[in-house]
Amino acid sequence: MSADARTLMILAGDGIGPEVMAEVRRVIDWFNANRALGFQVTEDLVGGAAYDAHGVPLADETMSKAQSADAVLLGAVGGPQYDALDFSVKPERGLLRLRKEMDLFANLRPAQCFDALAEDSSLKHDVIAGLDLMIVRELTGGVYFGEPRGITEMNDGQRMGVNTQRYTTNEIRRVARVAFDLAQKRDGRLCSMEKANVMESGILWREEVQWVGDNEFPDIDLSHMYADAGGMQLVRWPTQFDVIVTDNLFGDLLSDVAAMLTGSLGMLPSASLGAPDPATGRPKALYEPVHGSAPDITGQGLANPLACILSFAMALRYSFDLGAEADLLEGAVADALAKGARTKDIAQGGEHLSTSGMGDAVLAELAAA
Repeated sequence: MSADARTLMILAGDGIGPEVMAEVRRVIDWFNANRALGFQVTEDLVGGAAYDAHGVPLADETMSKAQSADAVLLGAVGGPQYDALDFSVKPERGLLRLRKEMDLFANLRPAQCFDALAEDSSLKHDVIAGLDLMIVRELTGGVYFGEPRGITEMNDGQRMGVNTQRYTTNEIRRVARVAFDLAQKRDGRLCSMEKANVMESGILWREEVQWVGDNEFPDIDLSHMYADAGGMQLVRWPTQFDVIVTDNLFGDLLSDVAAMLTGSLGMLPSASLGAPDPATGRPKALYEPVHGSAPDITGQGLANPLACILSFAMALRYSFDLGAEADLLEGAVADALAKGARTKDIAQGGEHLSTSGMGDAVLAELAAA
């Protein structure tokens, strides 16, 4: 394999994952055929599909392949048939293992309101119009991973659940640098959110983000906001934000708030990035749509593939430095929507396309561009 080869690993997963990923594969094939990008694609199993085949949600061999790929594209994991499994082998553990062992510490969650879908938001048109923000969530630290944790029996017969919110200087600074770098490439504004008024980890978060801003990115307009106020402001005046950086717990909550501003989870991509590879300069990276496996519509051709397609656009931009190609794909999605292409989730009761029909619409716009 040549040093400049572009390698992609597809983990379609469960539920609607294979359906939406099939449309992404068509888009990849289009770029290979029409832009000579030379993507080398492999496919494997994750989540429930991997458990069915191997008895684990992610096989060691698959993990090794993911580590060596330039980027991993993931569809979705989970389903009700796996609810009774032991926690250690639930489908979601496969995704968590990918994030942990690839050290994907920065989760990028864009929230963009396409003009054609502005009326679909639960917010008024004049509040949501022009929305284009990026939430950077720290992904491998904080309360989801901190120790001690667990449920214990107390002497008085009660049970106690414990989770520990924990961050170090390096964990905060490295995700802050990702956010500052993004702000430099966008509108030059970064808002850091935490709870420094009641949490020592929040005080440290604010101080360390400020240090990175003062010492490494003095040109960026840095502000700070308590995370609860940030949630309120996302609903009140979302277009005030450009890039938001926050910790694992608050990022989980705030990114879902931002997601619904756009009207549909089926429209939202995400990227999880690690440190740049010393040899290639490319970060370890996992790209996935925000939506879940949607077992209620699996196999019916109703799934919206746009979030998965837009996740590939993020891979073009952040893993392969192909900004022009990312713009081309994002523009094709916008043009398809502007011409009325809708899957059921965004059709508001009107006529809608199938999953493959939406893929057709995007490919037609790529061909016409």
